[in-house]
Amino acid sequence: MTSQRPDRVDGFVAGQRVEVAGKPDGSLAGLRFAAKDIFDVAGHVTGGGNPDWARTHSPAKKTAPAVQALLDAGAFLVGKTITDELTRGILGINVFDGTPENPKAPDRVPGGSSSGSASVVASGAVDFALGSDTGGSVRIPASFCGICGIRPSHGRVPIASVIEQAPSFDTVGWFAREVDILTRVGQVLLSGTPATAPFTRLIVAEDAFAVADEEVRQALAPAVDALRALAPATAEEVIAPDGLGTWRAAMMTAQQWEAHRSFADWIDRVNPRFSYDVAQRFLNAAATSDTDLAAAKPVREAHRQRMAELLRPGTVVVLPTAPSPAPRYGLRQSEMQDVRRRIIELTCIAGGTGAAQVSLPAAEVDGLPVGFSLIAAAGADEMLLALAQDMFEILV
Repeated sequence: MTSQRPDRVDGFVAGQRVEVAGKPDGSLAGLRFAAKDIFDVAGHVTGGGNPDWARTHSPAKKTAPAVQALLDAGAFLVGKTITDELTRGILGINVFDGTPENPKAPDRVPGGSSSGSASVVASGAVDFALGSDTGGSVRIPASFCGICGIRPSHGRVPIASVIEQAPSFDTVGWFAREVDILTRVGQVLLSGTPATAPFTRLIVAEDAFAVADEEVRQALAPAVDALRALAPATAEEVIAPDGLGTWRAAMMTAQQWEAHRSFADWIDRVNPRFSYDVAQRFLNAAATSDTDLAAAKPVREAHRQRMAELLRPGTVVVLPTAPSPAPRYGLRQSEMQDVRRRIIELTCIAGGTGAAQVSLPAAEVDGLPVGFSLIAAAGADEMLLALAQDMFEILV
C-alpha cells in the first residue's frame, strides 16, 4: 500500500480560469466560493472530472441557478473544483485531474465525489464551496477533511444545469469551515416552505454507531453527550430493523439503475476512458435491470416508512458521518470496497429518503478528523442548521 501521495493537487481544476464577480452588495458580499466541476458556468466547459466528457461538450450557455443565486447574493466565484469522474465515487480519487489533497491529513484521501470543494474549503482558499450529494458526496468529504457540510432535503435547492447522476437522489450541497457561513448560504439557496417545528427530540442511532470503528464511537461520545443535554427528550433506536446493509443494497440498486440511464447514450456514442473502478461501476449500473429495481422497491418503501415514523416534527437523529477517519491514499481495490460498503450503510439513512443531513467536525482519532451528523425530516433544513450552530459553538 502506498502511503505517500505521488502528487500535490490543490482541489481546483488545473488549466481552467473560471472567475465571476458577484453583485456588489448582498448577503454574501465579500465571500469567495468555488463550485464542483459539474455545475455549468456560462462560457465554460463543464468537465465532470473526465477528459472525454469535457472533450465532447461545448461551453455552457447559461450558469446553473444555484451558482447564479450565490453570485446575485454578492459572492465571488473563484474557480471550479475537482470531482470524482462524473460523480461516481466516494473517496475523492481522480486519475485524470488528480486527487485533491486533504489539508487536515495529507497522506489520506479527501473523500468524494465533491473532493475538490472540500479540499479548498479545508485549506482556507475559499469561504465556502458547492458540491453535490447523491450517495454521500458532501457528507463524507466533510467528515474526512474536518469541515461542515450539508446535504439539504431533496429538491429544496434547484439542480438544473448540473451533471445528473441519479435524479431521485441528487442534491446540491455545500461546505464551510463554520456553521454560520453554512447557514448564510442556505438562506440564499433553500427554496420552498420550511418546516417550522423546533428541536424537541433526539434519537441516537444505535445500529449506525455500531457500523463505526470503536475509536470513532469513543471520540464522538462527548459530542453526543453535549447534544443530549440540548434535547428535551432522548431515545436510542435501531434505525433499520432489517439491517442497514439491506437499505444500502436497495439504494445502490436504484442509484445504479438511474445512473445507467443518465449516461448510457453518451457512453455508447463516445466509448470514453474511465479509471478501473469507475468503469466497473458503470458496468454494474448497465447490468441493473428493471427486475432488480422492482425487487428493491419494497425495501425502499419500508425504509421511507421507518424514517417517517422516526422523524416526526422536531426530531433529529444523530449518527457518525463516516465509519472511520479518511483512509490512506493508495488503498488496494479490495480494501476500498469494504470502506465504501460501510460508508454507504451510513449515508443511505438520509440519502434513501430525501431527508436533510448536516455533518460537523466533532472530534479526532489519532489526529485525524471524524464528523458526526444530524438528520431531520425533509423540509426541516432550517431547524437542523440552527441546531448545528448550537452544537458547533459547543464543539469549538
